[in-house]
Amino acid sequence: MTANRPDLRSLILFLAALTAMTPLAIDAYLPAMPDMSAFFNVSIHDTELSLSLFLAGFAVGQIIGGPFSDHFGRRAATGTGISLFCLGTLGIIFSPSIEWVWACRIIEALGGGLAVVNSAAVIRDLSKGQESARHLSNMAIIMMLAPLLAPLIGMLLLHMSGWRLIFDFLLVYGLLIGSTLFFKLPETRLIVSDRPSAFRRYKMVLSNRCAVGFIFSQCFALGGMFAFITGSPSVYMGYFGVSETVYPFLFGINVVSMMFFNRLNLRLLHQYRPQQILSLGQAGQLLTAAVLLLYVSFVQSPSLYLVLPLIVVFIGLMGLIVSNATSSTVEYFPTNSATATALLGAAGFATGAVSGSLVGVLGDGTAWPMSVVMFSCALFAPLLRWLMQYGLTEESAPGTIN
Repeated sequence: MTANRPDLRSLILFLAALTAMTPLAIDAYLPAMPDMSAFFNVSIHDTELSLSLFLAGFAVGQIIGGPFSDHFGRRAATGTGISLFCLGTLGIIFSPSIEWVWACRIIEALGGGLAVVNSAAVIRDLSKGQESARHLSNMAIIMMLAPLLAPLIGMLLLHMSGWRLIFDFLLVYGLLIGSTLFFKLPETRLIVSDRPSAFRRYKMVLSNRCAVGFIFSQCFALGGMFAFITGSPSVYMGYFGVSETVYPFLFGINVVSMMFFNRLNLRLLHQYRPQQILSLGQAGQLLTAAVLLLYVSFVQSPSLYLVLPLIVVFIGLMGLIVSNATSSTVEYFPTNSATATALLGAAGFATGAVSGSLVGVLGDGTAWPMSVVMFSCALFAPLLRWLMQYGLTEESAPGTIN
């Protein structure tokens, strides 16, 4: 344990690397799904189920990790989570069947959720309001290198030595991040005399209608994104016939788009409140998803060159949504920020697990199932936010509650 407290800029870099464990664990093995299906002699949908199970396990890990972190501290929660992540990853490497992969992905995800929930909590411990939103956007820009590079890394490792090498890489990454944060991560949890139970902490968050509106905004935005992530291998490589070599580049364009909108978000935060920018991002996603759904529904042979830009814009607009929804939510809970962050993340990844499963269940070999789930998520996000926040006075706005 270190007594030296790093400056916020370097701390954001370490927290971004911690948060990047999730997109690496999700995206790096996407190009290997056909090979894993062949290796275990199962269908591609059985292999895709490992992604939905990871999202569900990640949600549960955050639900447990939020109160754990607020009670025992950020360092204890981070160390425990990374240990479980590495244990689950090791199990996947030696899995003899797809059922073992499913079980170990859940363990891996539980650990990832327990660890990653601390990133936004630490930011909230050290900042608030628009400053917090800017720090979260900066962290997101750094973190997005992971989903940009993950499919490329996965493709390279797949061609070098097969799908197991991808999980070897994840294990080494987890060990490196864990050892680094052991020495670099300070304890930032605010000490309070009253330490409520996990049930009371979650009740406190859920009783705040405005906060719940922002939680709905983020969870359905993530649901739309994971509908794309889950469906993209079969849509791009199956329906449109894209090769496994080209697929990571098409996937990576979305991450570049998110980085662009994150930079735009940083500029907009100098003039507008996070809630206003969030509304702009939600409106843009709804419009883009509607156009995409209409196009794939009524055009007999849709073109990849028209589908791709619409998806890129839809995913890119996450850069205006996630950090602003997060900062708007945790602003209400200075002493329970990890619990609020956990509920945000758990709701998002649970929604992602459901939306990804729906894409698989509705799968008909076309882009329609993915598009209809993306549109549904884009519709429910602003609608439920409006229903929860309707009638609230200006005094209920973030930043005015002690």
